[in-house]
Amino acid sequence: MTEPLALYGAPGSPYTRKMLGVLRYRRIPYRLLLGGRMGESGMPKPKVQLLPTFYFPAADGSLEPVVDSTPIIRRLEGMYEGRSIVLPDPALEFLNQLLEDYADEWLTKAMFHYRWYYRPDTEKARRILPRWSHLKATATEIAPLEEMIADRQISRLYVVGSNDITAPVIEDAYRRFLLAFGAHMENGPYLFGTRPSAADFGMMGQLTQLALFDPTPAAVTLEVAPKVHAWTEVMEDLSGLEPRPEDWVTRAGLPETLRGLLAELGRTYVPVFLANAAALAGGAEKVETEVEGRPWVQQPFPYQGKCLLWLRQAREALSDADRRFVDEVMAGTGCERLFA
Repeated sequence: MTEPLALYGAPGSPYTRKMLGVLRYRRIPYRLLLGGRMGESGMPKPKVQLLPTFYFPAADGSLEPVVDSTPIIRRLEGMYEGRSIVLPDPALEFLNQLLEDYADEWLTKAMFHYRWYYRPDTEKARRILPRWSHLKATATEIAPLEEMIADRQISRLYVVGSNDITAPVIEDAYRRFLLAFGAHMENGPYLFGTRPSAADFGMMGQLTQLALFDPTPAAVTLEVAPKVHAWTEVMEDLSGLEPRPEDWVTRAGLPETLRGLLAELGRTYVPVFLANAAALAGGAEKVETEVEGRPWVQQPFPYQGKCLLWLRQAREALSDADRRFVDEVMAGTGCERLFA
């Protein structure tokens, strides 16, 4: 490509921050379209308007709007050489995909929950989020947007499963994640060695909000794992890092603390994903299960049903030897239940 890659996004979108981190680290030239509503930039709209939206050149010379950060990362791997965030070892790459999905699909529950469940967080978000796109607006002009954003997002808490029943589950899980992630970082700065993977950027995206922006989870992060706060700020621009192939962890060198992180997935992400899949298969109106012995209730989430299918397909695509290694790593963490 001779032109910078265009994307539409916003600072309050964890997936935008995830992908900006990827672009900076991989030294991919880009231009961020920020301000106004999507479409006002003259760019085509995707079928589902999500942030970020990337615009890839199509064969006929037009621009193709594309959403969903995980497949976009793999598409970029085929377009730009070097500084890969996909592991060359297929078994370790599968674990990378699993942890990236946890970040994208479970940690986002904590992000959405804290932002729209607690008043101080909601007040900050409703005042700041619309101003990112309307920097010249007066207080009178911005007021209706503040109320619209807050009302819309609070009314959508049910989508991620945030409610009075699940609130303590989400918050305890976030604290445990911080402890497990902080412990793993003592083996090296990134999940799979001394160079970042897609899963690192997935976690960083959510943490730009949880650790850096929203006051309630930011205070929790500083209390429980200040190193995670520092890591998140560093992760946003790794353009100066010079990675080497040997910087990836080996199978023999995989630290036990990674299993500690997988065990956290087994406590929370796994039972909710399985219950969601069962509800979708049975046409149920509610997802009802238990997490750590406490009730979990939410609306079924079709996209997360697709995520589970994709993970199962990725595991099945491994060679027999690679699949055995992955299963041995997951054994006893609870993650093996996803593939039973």
